[in-house]
Amino acid sequence: MPDFKIVVSDPEAPKQERAVKVKVVGDAEVPFTSKMKEQFELPVIKMNSKLYKELGAKHGVVTIRMIRPDTNMKVKLTGKVDIDENIPDGEVRVNLTKLIDITGLQEIEGEIFRARAWQVRVNDERTSTFIGLKIGDEVDGSILGLKGVKLIITGGSDISGFPMRPDIAGPLKKRALLPDPPGFHPREDGERRRKMVRGNTIAPDIVQINTKIKY
Repeated sequence: MPDFKIVVSDPEAPKQERAVKVKVVGDAEVPFTSKMKEQFELPVIKMNSKLYKELGAKHGVVTIRMIRPDTNMKVKLTGKVDIDENIPDGEVRVNLTKLIDITGLQEIEGEIFRARAWQVRVNDERTSTFIGLKIGDEVDGSILGLKGVKLIITGGSDISGFPMRPDIAGPLKKRALLPDPPGFHPREDGERRRKMVRGNTIAPDIVQINTKIKY
């Protein structure tokens, strides 16, 4: 079966995120399954309902941003919220092994906010739902665990990185004369280039499908 990486964007999530400072605690009892490791499911992030309401994470997906002390590099963990009223205020809990893997620590200070985008892999019978759909088509978000949500397909790319274009019909790959993105970013007004791109229809050799939540 095809292996699709579905990218979900939340256009209502603030670009200037409303971040809340938190203590991130690794907890061995927070699950991190093989499906989560392989990105078929989002990791679990536990917090109490007070913090969840403060974040306004309408779809239950949040991002934690931290700084790994040994490299001074920013690292992020995006996951699905699990409400646990036993979690103290100002604290979130994630899988211990995962936290050590990305930060080198069992506890770390960070900030958390409503996720603007996240991705989930699909390589089972759900892939048939996407085959043949076009840019602009809608799909039920429940296929990715988003109940009561519609997702609009906005684009995608194949294994070679060639992007899908809405103005080229079909699941084909071709060289086309392009005046604008995706596939070409002109440096001058009126500039055009012939570039390899994909048509607007999802085929089995597409590897990434971009979507956004419909409001």
